[in-house]
Amino acid sequence: MTQLKPNSTTLSRRWDIDWLRVLATLAVFLFHCARFFNDEGWHIKNNELDLGMTIFVNIVAQWLMPLFFILSGGSIYYALVSRRSGAFIRERMTRLLPPLIFGILVLIPPQVYIESVSGQSDTVPPFAGSFLEFYPHYFDGFYAFGGYFAWMGLHLWYLLVLFILSLLTLPLFILLKTHTGQRGVTGLAAGLAKPGLFLLLPAPLIIFEAGLDPDGLGLRAFGGWSLAIYLSWLIIGYVLAAEPRFQQAIRQHFFAAIGLGVLTLTLGLSLADSDFAAPYGSLNFTLLMSIRIFNSWFWLLAILGLGQRYFTLKNGFLTYTSEASLPFYILHQSVIVVIGFFMKDWALGVLPKYVILAVVSFAIIMALYELLIRRFGLLRFLFGLKARQSDRNALAAQPKKQTASLI
Repeated sequence: MTQLKPNSTTLSRRWDIDWLRVLATLAVFLFHCARFFNDEGWHIKNNELDLGMTIFVNIVAQWLMPLFFILSGGSIYYALVSRRSGAFIRERMTRLLPPLIFGILVLIPPQVYIESVSGQSDTVPPFAGSFLEFYPHYFDGFYAFGGYFAWMGLHLWYLLVLFILSLLTLPLFILLKTHTGQRGVTGLAAGLAKPGLFLLLPAPLIIFEAGLDPDGLGLRAFGGWSLAIYLSWLIIGYVLAAEPRFQQAIRQHFFAAIGLGVLTLTLGLSLADSDFAAPYGSLNFTLLMSIRIFNSWFWLLAILGLGQRYFTLKNGFLTYTSEASLPFYILHQSVIVVIGFFMKDWALGVLPKYVILAVVSFAIIMALYELLIRRFGLLRFLFGLKARQSDRNALAAQPKKQTASLI
């Protein structure tokens, strides 16, 4: 199998992917601020829950983590254009594993501690004492299995799952880079070229969403979707990036996707709010899960179309925020949980509390990034950033200096 050689068009940077990644990071921040107020369990909860926040969380959950994986699939396509598989694996390891390990050992323990001392948790055993007293016990048992150790990194599960799925899908993506694979992608694009057929692209995902038991292989403990769905969106994201006709289809279906997104969202919320019984394995369950898959796809299609229409240029703001997005993601939930712990019993309404929580948390995260993370090489490494250009230049020049001194 011979691999396709990238051309100048393939190598052109997709700024819309960078923009959407930044906006998705902001969305997940606002989403987790709202989790402090919604009516489902979380690490810390406000003393007053809110229906509006619950609806907001349920709507955003339809597309938020699928968007991360579909963008990651597109990023993998462009990464493999310019890297061999070995370099790609090394890049995945250095960008994803150090933040995950650092987070599990340093950033996540405060979240687990707050959850255990708050008296609100059914996930971890209660604990009485200071954080310093708690930390040695953090390694006693596994989180959600009677202990404290958050082996999946809580919100950092995305880094773990993305790393594993990147390795699992690498053989497929290498195959898709060959002439044979590219012909298959081109054939799929041609088959979906008829009006409206592109809207049906994720139909096979219904097999996973409706066929896998939510209490078993279809467990939705990570972001509201099963791992099979995330794997599917990752592959779809790669395929969409690999064929220009898919980009054209995204633009063409932009307004239709918005309309269908509103329609399926309204239908899904209406059924969920009614006495519509839908136990796993029933026809009603299959219907609801089908609506859920297509609603997610329509919003993803609308968001991707938005990016292609309005976010295609690079500027200084994008350069700064694009680099900051991963450290921001790594920090955000830990900061929100800590601030929320001190706010939970304040005698304020939900909306003022939400604004305070979001503004204070955002300011702290950005201060940590600007004053510490982006300025120090070790912290850059621990938060998944490349070394600064000045450091790379110094490192590249170092062997030459040593050779000159020896001569």
